[in-house]
Amino acid sequence: MKKTDILTPIGITLGFIIIMLAIMSNSGSSGFSSFLDLSSILIVIGGLFASLLINFKTEQLKLGGRALKEAFNKKESRLSELIHLFIHLSERARREGILALESEIDEVDDPFIKKGMMLAVDGIEPEVIQEIMNAEITAMEERHYKGRILIEKCGDYAPAWGMIGTLVGLVLMLNKLQNPQELGPSMAVALLTTLYGTVMANLVFLPMANKLETKTEEEVFLRQIIIEGVIGVQSGQNPHILQEKLSAFLSDDDRQRFNELRTEAAEQ
Repeated sequence: MKKTDILTPIGITLGFIIIMLAIMSNSGSSGFSSFLDLSSILIVIGGLFASLLINFKTEQLKLGGRALKEAFNKKESRLSELIHLFIHLSERARREGILALESEIDEVDDPFIKKGMMLAVDGIEPEVIQEIMNAEITAMEERHYKGRILIEKCGDYAPAWGMIGTLVGLVLMLNKLQNPQELGPSMAVALLTTLYGTVMANLVFLPMANKLETKTEEEVFLRQIIIEGVIGVQSGQNPHILQEKLSAFLSDDDRQRFNELRTEAAEQ
């Protein structure tokens, strides 16, 4: 189940607040308007969008949009529930046989678990199951990478377009050398594009890309545990042995939650 990851919007908002406070503490609220320039914003955002259109295909742009949304979502930690499920499946398979799990599989929401268990019920060899499910993980990593690389490129292109805007501003400034009074304001406007590009890269795009990479690593870790669980159930591994094996992946909090689930199951 996905929920909103409030840390991402909080972090972005906090970063902008810090920048605004730094500006206002030195120049006052009246000086804040000097840090706003529409032409600089258009150069950075417009140039960034143009670079993305050149760099990526339409399908990749769509993947990047979905990846951007994913940076604002999070999945609840379900490792303890996951291991509890496999222990339950293992116990039933030992009592009634692997074919008895077909009714249980229909109630599983996770398509990756469902696919693995269907392969197990169909009597596929453990090595083949592992190969198929690892291929699924590889495909998932590739999809995540194609979405994340767009955001990483935004982090690369934004400062570059900021520098381009600064160079444009400097050229325009040099054309006004005959009027020294306009050099200072013109120089300030020229530097704003670099500021915009750098802030967008280091406060928005690059941190988002790193968060998405971490999420992918967590998803791969979770799916590797699922593979271990499926193979354990399919091979008829002793439920206690499987529990000890999978419990090694649990943190202290997850282990406590797992023990609570086992206690609740025993009381029913």
